[in-house]
Amino acid sequence: MSNRNLVRGLFLMGIAMLFGLSSFKYNMGQLSRSGPGLFPFMVSSLLFILGLITVVRARFLDPVPLGYNIKNIALVLTSLVGFALLSEHVNMIVGIVFMVFCSSYAATSQSLARSVKIAVGLTLVAFGFKYLLGLNLPLI
Repeated sequence: MSNRNLVRGLFLMGIAMLFGLSSFKYNMGQLSRSGPGLFPFMVSSLLFILGLITVVRARFLDPVPLGYNIKNIALVLTSLVGFALLSEHVNMIVGIVFMVFCSSYAATSQSLARSVKIAVGLTLVAFGFKYLLGLNLPLI
């Protein structure tokens, strides 16, 4: 039986290593004048530390059994694929709403108000990325 907390920490550390090592392909620059590899390296370093804390914490907590629910995995994957397809062919707002509501069926408790709040929040973040950071996102 696997410990869910231990697996969670190891998974976070693996993802952090994947992105952290790939960030070395780019110029790091300096803190005063950062290069394109510095931000992914810093984020992946923080994610690795978070994973390490989770692994250490798992040693002191009672083990929680790791269970797999194929229905939830399928729902989350469907929501991500739907988000990508709808963002490309319709617009990103429709993709965000689909992703939130489709993946909410994987939750243990469903709340329409919570899903609406999450969809509105993610849409506002997308508008912030487009208009404040100047990213080219297909919002409308």
